[in-house]
Amino acid sequence: MAAAMASTAERAVLEEEFKWLLQEEVHAVLKQLQDILKEASHRFALPASGSGGAVKQENFVLSTLGTDQVKGVLTLQGDALCQADVNLKMPRNNQLLHFAFREDKQWKLQQIQDARNHVNQAIYLLMNRDVNYQFKTGSEVLKLMDAVMLQLSRARNRLTTPATLTLPEIASSGLTKMFTPALPPDILVNFYINLNKLCLTVYQLHVLQPSTTKNFKPSGGSILHNPGAMFEFGNQRYEVSHVHKVECVVPWLNDALVFFTVSLQLCQQLKDKVMALEKGPCFQLWILKGLQIS
Repeated sequence: MAAAMASTAERAVLEEEFKWLLQEEVHAVLKQLQDILKEASHRFALPASGSGGAVKQENFVLSTLGTDQVKGVLTLQGDALCQADVNLKMPRNNQLLHFAFREDKQWKLQQIQDARNHVNQAIYLLMNRDVNYQFKTGSEVLKLMDAVMLQLSRARNRLTTPATLTLPEIASSGLTKMFTPALPPDILVNFYINLNKLCLTVYQLHVLQPSTTKNFKPSGGSILHNPGAMFEFGNQRYEVSHVHKVECVVPWLNDALVFFTVSLQLCQQLKDKVMALEKGPCFQLWILKGLQIS
């Protein structure tokens, strides 16, 4: 009798705790997540003044350790690279090449665009469960957290994992037509985001003559191609002779990555609480009986 009463009392306590979790704590966490992710979303927009202000331009100086072969300044406006002013010192003869974006051109950074879209999708999922929404089961909370975490993981991965491109893909991209004066045929460039950095890679090419005795082996896709990589483009074979990588830190990208990490931790903590309660003594039986919070 005493054991049965204790079991009933324990079940009642767990039931009340679970009700409080679904009705109060879940919504508190959802509100916290919305606030954090709205801050993350604002980082991608960077309004100059007020909510209706234009997106401001930011200048970043390219740098790397141990070499001055490539110098330049990049101008970023939200998800658009609106100017790139680059100086390249050719290794063989120290000739200085200068090239910059045409005034009528901007280069959209797809990684930033995609990351922002995933953040906004996560916010949309959270706002669909406003304070008046009543969660009925723990599995409903877990499903929402999984959906939000998926969007946040995708947002983070877009900034931490640049696309792998083949050299012909880089050569055929619209980026080659952005510059004035036009890039020489033996120069390729690529811009990408890696964590909190905006990176520029410059490839200098060597034309492989038909009479060459080198064994031609086209390279596959890569984030960064090494000297010696070969490819064919426009009925001409090339070999990469020099690779120059320079970068600049974009502070608000670092802020966004921190917001993603904190949000993912909050989601996981809420999932752990829900699962811990559902696995509590007697509580699993209560769940299996199909009882729901009313």
